[in-house]
Order: sequence, then C-alpha cells, then structure tokens
Amino acid sequence: MVNVGHSDNPLRAAIIGSGPAGFYTVNHLLRDPALQVEIDMFDRLPAPFGLVRYGVAPDHPKDKSVAATYDKLARGANYRFYGNVEYGRDIMLEDLKRHYHQVVFATGASDDRHLDVPGEGLLGCHSATEFVAWYNGHPDFTNRQFDLEQENVVVVGMGNVALDVARMLCRTGAELARTDIADYAMEALRRSKVRQVSLLGRRGPAQAAFTPAEIRELGELAGADVRVSQQEAALDAVSARALTANPDKNTDKNIACIEQYSRSALTGRDRLVTLRFFVSPTQLLGHADRLTAVRLVKNEAYLGDGGTVRVRTTRQEETLPAGLLFRAVGYRGRALPEIPFDEKQGTIENQRGRVTTAAGVPLNGLYAAGWIKRGATGVIGTNKTCARETVGCMLEDLAADRHLRPDNPAPEAVERLVNTRSQNAISYHDWL
Repeated sequence: MVNVGHSDNPLRAAIIGSGPAGFYTVNHLLRDPALQVEIDMFDRLPAPFGLVRYGVAPDHPKDKSVAATYDKLARGANYRFYGNVEYGRDIMLEDLKRHYHQVVFATGASDDRHLDVPGEGLLGCHSATEFVAWYNGHPDFTNRQFDLEQENVVVVGMGNVALDVARMLCRTGAELARTDIADYAMEALRRSKVRQVSLLGRRGPAQAAFTPAEIRELGELAGADVRVSQQEAALDAVSARALTANPDKNTDKNIACIEQYSRSALTGRDRLVTLRFFVSPTQLLGHADRLTAVRLVKNEAYLGDGGTVRVRTTRQEETLPAGLLFRAVGYRGRALPEIPFDEKQGTIENQRGRVTTAAGVPLNGLYAAGWIKRGATGVIGTNKTCARETVGCMLEDLAADRHLRPDNPAPEAVERLVNTRSQNAISYHDWL
C-alpha cells in the first residue's frame, strides 16, 4: 500500500472543535506541500470559530479579525466542516477510528471554576462564562437572565475576562452600538441600572493576570470612573523582591497603570469601577435565596517555594453590598467519552499533544491541541504555537508509520455517517 500522506492515499485527519486551536492545527497540517491531507472538522455548534466567535468581547473587533485567516483555510479544497455534529452523541471514537488515520481533540475549556464558598448557589451568582456567552449570542445561553436591575455588582477575578465583564457592564448605549454585541444583550445593557462594579483580586497588582492593554482600556470608558485605593495599589514588599529577582515589563506596566488610577480624581461619571486587591470572598450572603452581599477577608503576601508570591488570610474582614456576582476565576476542560482525562488539571491526558493513558502510554493516532491540551492559559495566538507542537508529533508518528488503520477512509463514507446520525448537520457553505 502507498504510504499515508501521498496523493493515492491522503492522510485523513479529523479535528473535534472548530476554535483557534482547531484551525491552527489545520494551518500547520496544510503547510507541507508534499503532504496530501484531507481534514474534516466537527463542532457541536452550527457556527465555527469557537472562542473567537463566542469568547472575545464584542468591543474588541481587532481580536476577532483572525477569523478571516480561518475562513481562508475553511474555503480550501482539503477541508470540510460538519456543524451540529457532537462527539459522544453523533459520532463516537469507534467511528473516528474507522474513517481517519489521526484524530485531534481541540474542544477547548467550556466549564468554569467555582469559588467553593458558602452561598454560591444564591440567585444572582453567575459564572463569567455564562455572561460572556450571553452577550456574544451563544445559542446555549441566549435565554439566560441576569438581574441588571441591581446597582452593585461584584466580579471575582483579575484576568482579561473579568475586565471584559466589567467593561461591558459599564459601556454606554452609544459605545455598545459600535460593537457586534447580540441585539437582545445590547438592549438589556442599555436599560441596566448597574452603577458600581467591584473587581476582586486574591493577590496584588503585581500578580494580576490582565494585560496592560486591557487595564488601560478600563480607564477609557466614556461613562465610568475607575477607583483604586492607594493602599491596595501600592506594591507590597514581597512582590517588589520577587520582581527584582524576575523582572517583567508587562507587570511593570500593569503596576504603573494601577498606581495612576489610585492618584486620579473621580469625575462623577454615572458608573464606578473599583479595583480591589488582596481580598477573597469567604461567604456570599443573601435574603430570600437572593444575593445581597459578599463577605471578604483581607490577604497578605508571603514568599513561597521557588520564590513565588503566595497569599494567606488575615483576621481583617468586611462586607461588600452586591446584588449580582460573576466569578471569573478560570476555565477548565470537560471530559470526553473514552478519552483519558486529568480531573485535577481539567485537561486530556497527553504528552506534547499525544493523548496518553493516565500512566503516560501514548494512544495511537489520538492527539489534543489548545486549552483541552494545556489548560486555559494564554491568548488566541498561543494556540498557534500549541498546535504546531501537536502537529509536529502527528508528522513524527506518520513518518514512523504510527497511526490508526481506518477500514473505510473515503470522505463519502463520513458524509453518509453524518447524515445518518444528525438531521441538522451543517456544512461551511451552508453556514456562509
């Protein structure tokens, strides 16, 4: 038989998930002109592009422009898209093994991490995942309800997603109109009575996960002031020592921006964003099953093993009024049927993208890329490097003749299978 990857026997690759990691995998697979490859991409949703479509804030169109690159790949002759086709429901692992030489799981991290504090089940407590998906028109979340009649909102977290939530809550109607936010969300946010948004960070400004561009943008809102107490904005001695030992330009920019906010006078705008550092929620308080306040404890920094800055609680507590809370403390992947999963990390068991057993034994022909591979870290572009590593392993294995042995790799066979299993399957052309 002709080696896999030649014109008479093209490499048949399946990619589960159509977000950035999936499309960067397509890109790297198509780079070698000597490799003949046919790629089928499956997604449980009808629309492609994953996080770019449903996770990027509507007021960040530049971040979404990468979809033009994905679109170019999707229009190629070697690519097919099957939307509304879910792994574990419509197609199973045995199906993929019957039709493909290699399978890549790029399903992202759709679950969110919890605060694990009493009261988290109160009405008015939500994940940032829900809110972001809602204002981006994700079909699973269009009917979600958020009580925007509340004046006081708390966002737990200090990453870019937390800042996205705060920014969207505080945009004016005119600002929202210039974005590609879902129409129903724009109308709801225009009527919103939210006046104060407090962002809570467990550690200090030096450990905040947001980028300099995001924290600067918060101060450019037309209808909201930004407030930080000078005490919490000041660089603590432990962080100062850690930064001296390991300088970081982006951290320096974040600290400088926070310090500037702490010195700036409020202008009396309609809304107020307050950044809090070294505080953790210990309990969510409520009345009649509805959130009314958040109990906080003050933290202090200390130097842990390896010179990392850690925090411990003090005895200083306070209560912050809140009728609405969003937790933005990280995402985690969701386990997939028949695929080894690390519950602690929230990722598929893998080594450099090769799916393995819990004992580290590689499973032939199975791979992972993106957040489901490495955890929910980095920005959209980070997935490009991640996918390159995975594809490198795929090509190494292909050259060593380590791949699945499909008994029916014909594209027509997959088409028949999908049409049998899913009545609502949608192609890329259909979606366009």
